[in-house]
Amino acid sequence: MKYSHAALILSGLMLGGCIQPRAADVTGAGSQLEIRQMQSREYDTLDKKMTMRAAIATLQDLGFVIDTADIDLGTITATRLDRLTMRMTVTVRDSDGKRVSVRVNARVGDTAVKDQATYQDFFVNLDKAMFLVLNKVD
Repeated sequence: MKYSHAALILSGLMLGGCIQPRAADVTGAGSQLEIRQMQSREYDTLDKKMTMRAAIATLQDLGFVIDTADIDLGTITATRLDRLTMRMTVTVRDSDGKRVSVRVNARVGDTAVKDQATYQDFFVNLDKAMFLVLNKVD
């Protein structure tokens, strides 16, 4: 009798470990589409190279150190050492002729940043930097 209770408890624990986590538990609040919209912007005015230059200036203004920048791939990675180490990856790609798409992905450690204010802050500063680059203000 003792063994049957122990076996029942053990099998219950084993089955409980097989339950699949819900998507919301894994990705956090918001759907993937909402997160992607928060991380992305399209611009009509600059080419890829000028946009990357503006993105690098923006990251530096926000206290990031540029780790890598590749014009062919259209990627920039940067790190900011503050209370927490944040790493940002900016991807710039051409779309529809004169349009340029910019997507930013921020991480603190292994955790993706899903705070809308982080991305808004980046894009507000990027808009200003792009204005300065377009008007050739140094």
